[in-house]
Amino acid sequence: MIDGLKKPFVGVPIGDPAGVGPEIAVKALASGEVYETARPLLIGDRDAVERAIGLCGAKKGSGERPELREIASPGEGTYGPAVVNLINVKNLDIGALSTGKVQAMCGRAAYEYIEAAVSLAMNGAIDAIATAPINKESLREAGVPYIGHTEILAGLAGAGDPLTMFEVRDLRVFFFSRHVSLSEAVSLVTKERLLPFILRCADAMKKIGLGGKSLAVAGLNPHCGEHGLFGHEEVREIVPAVEEARRRGCSVEGPIGADSVFHLGLCGRFGAVVSLYHDQGHIAAKTFDFDRTISVTLGLPFVRTSVDHGTAFDIAGTGAAREVGMVEAVKSAARYAPHFARGAPSAPGSQR
Repeated sequence: MIDGLKKPFVGVPIGDPAGVGPEIAVKALASGEVYETARPLLIGDRDAVERAIGLCGAKKGSGERPELREIASPGEGTYGPAVVNLINVKNLDIGALSTGKVQAMCGRAAYEYIEAAVSLAMNGAIDAIATAPINKESLREAGVPYIGHTEILAGLAGAGDPLTMFEVRDLRVFFFSRHVSLSEAVSLVTKERLLPFILRCADAMKKIGLGGKSLAVAGLNPHCGEHGLFGHEEVREIVPAVEEARRRGCSVEGPIGADSVFHLGLCGRFGAVVSLYHDQGHIAAKTFDFDRTISVTLGLPFVRTSVDHGTAFDIAGTGAAREVGMVEAVKSAARYAPHFARGAPSAPGSQR
């Protein structure tokens, strides 16, 4: 166990207060597991957190609820499952809150929690951020000029185009493209775009302590195209990009068939795998362990992790939401924080 005074401070913005974010954040802090490696604190509205504690705040193994304690800075906190430390962002009319529904008030509140967390991270008051889920429609209703977490974080931190990496056990996945159609994702697979992305992923791996591991690139077509029988992208674009990356000193292999490369990554053969489109990597990670799959955002001046599920409006307010992903997000944030050198954000790349 890490010395208590040396454990990283991990800020947890509670997400959209109409969703399950406050509930899973409270449950995660009420468990003893996160305190083995981190000093986590919540960033959100006191009324929303108090309500979540009332729903599901009992410590595991007892019926006792943790004490909610407001703090002005992380150093004031007492860290353990008996206490939930909170930096109170007073921005919510709890009487007007409609659980499980899109609301402008909640979109604005969630944005301001993230804003407060980024400010703390940029000032060095916290070492990492682990975010609870927000709702894109609520952000839009609030007039927030960003579509989601990654864009908000990049805008507030002045970063260009952060990398998204999924992690579940020993499998780590970078996403070459994200929210585009499948046909557009295929059209994006060119040597000119893929080469700088491979190099950025390799640099990101070094930053989080994985520099001694190889990076693998998944194939795009079945059996990597069988030398052009099932598609030409591997021959014309992917292989040249991988070979050029090697010439530049990058430890990278591929393309390797998508039906096996994620299994090999899970077995520890590779430090990370480049998924060439959104669902290719999402399916692999979430099929293995949906609850424990988390997202890591790299290319920011601080490390950020997140649960990989949404606001779950259908079960919000019931106390039924599982905190497993939130616990994993806090633990991963704490694990990567010591490796993460604060500095200039990565330059914009080809990711979309």
